[in-house]
Amino acid sequence: MVVNVDTESNNDVTTENQSLPDVNIPMSKRVSREIVAWFWVALAFMLINGTIGQARVIPWGSMENTLLIGDHLIMSRIGYDAGVPFTNWHVPLWRNPHRQEVIIFRPPYAPDSTDLIKRAIGIPGDTVDLHDGSVFVNGKKLMEPYAVGPTEAVPAGNAPTGYSEIRFPYKVPDNCYLAMGDNRTNSYDSRFWGCVPRANIIGTPVMIYMSLDGPSDAWEPGEVRERFFAYANAILHPGVVRWKRLFHTF
Repeated sequence: MVVNVDTESNNDVTTENQSLPDVNIPMSKRVSREIVAWFWVALAFMLINGTIGQARVIPWGSMENTLLIGDHLIMSRIGYDAGVPFTNWHVPLWRNPHRQEVIIFRPPYAPDSTDLIKRAIGIPGDTVDLHDGSVFVNGKKLMEPYAVGPTEAVPAGNAPTGYSEIRFPYKVPDNCYLAMGDNRTNSYDSRFWGCVPRANIIGTPVMIYMSLDGPSDAWEPGEVRERFFAYANAILHPGVVRWKRLFHTF
């Protein structure tokens, strides 16, 4: 006697039986799997955030017109700095800024405050002088098409407590960088408080991914409510987006 077997039905039963183990996994085990998966996602985020790149927003006008208030940047930390996210622990790496490169760093006079972004004008060993509204490095005038306004030394008495204004000509020490904002008449920089130690430099901008022409106070540290309204306004009024600045690279 020959028995005909319905192979399609058999396959359906087999497939259904094979899927049963997943259905029968206890809820506690499924929850633990989800927790482990999200742990690895969080760990990957922290590694990227600590060693590869971070987002930054420009709250002040000291780098105009290179960077405008409301520019949103991607900062590269590759080679400059490795840090533990949500802490102040940082390890300087092998890469050093070159002259006229835009850098992001922790302020020497207040390391726990908001990071600053300026341009490295003098590198270790350089002799920097200011006269006739210009910068001279090692006796040669520095060509600065990005600079806004004349470059002048600052009057005495404007340095933060414990610091003194730089006197020019100035020789940049080892492991230190002389930094200035491009908007020379509106920048609180090395002229006021001295050079930037290499250990304070954490990265360099690589791209503008968003730029909004909104209220300047929306981008200042801690202004969460104002920033939320600025983003909401950009959705409702796309004209406040500076479209031509998007994806500009450095």
